[in-house]
Amino acid sequence: MGVLEFRYNIEKLKEKRWISRKDSQASDMKPRYEPDEEEMRLVFSKISNDKERIEFGDLRKLLHKLNVRDADREAKQMMQAADFNSDGSLDFGEFMRVNKGISNRDLKHAFGMFDEDRDGRISAEEIRRMMEKLGESCSLEDCGRMVKHVDKNGDGLVDMEEFMAMMTGTMKPI
Repeated sequence: MGVLEFRYNIEKLKEKRWISRKDSQASDMKPRYEPDEEEMRLVFSKISNDKERIEFGDLRKLLHKLNVRDADREAKQMMQAADFNSDGSLDFGEFMRVNKGISNRDLKHAFGMFDEDRDGRISAEEIRRMMEKLGESCSLEDCGRMVKHVDKNGDGLVDMEEFMAMMTGTMKPI
């Protein structure tokens, strides 16, 4: 899920560079959560293919997996928005800066990326398809176990409330 959030956070960052601090604080971006650094290192490693930096090609490959139209242009824009030291790649510090302060809106967007049929619930099959898009092998049975672990009301699906609880359970408020 962090990979999907990363793409959204890059898009958000492009907009935020032109928004004042005061405007940002008054927006619907609160409450905000700090991502778990260890978890983010795993996401960074996955995107960068275990390298020290995320290169343009890494982002382009990720966007292709997510079926993003015009992945080359999108990857270029993402690099321009997140490459704060303008060296042509993203180090872990830049990656964390982009992902700092994940808001409820960000989490809702991540939920929407999994909820393909837009019924307000995520099924094991929807998780399996998203994992497949990301190049991860995950059986329907394993995805079902993931759902069962998060599903608090016992309906066999993950609703927004359950998703938010799961996502913020690994993050600390800031």
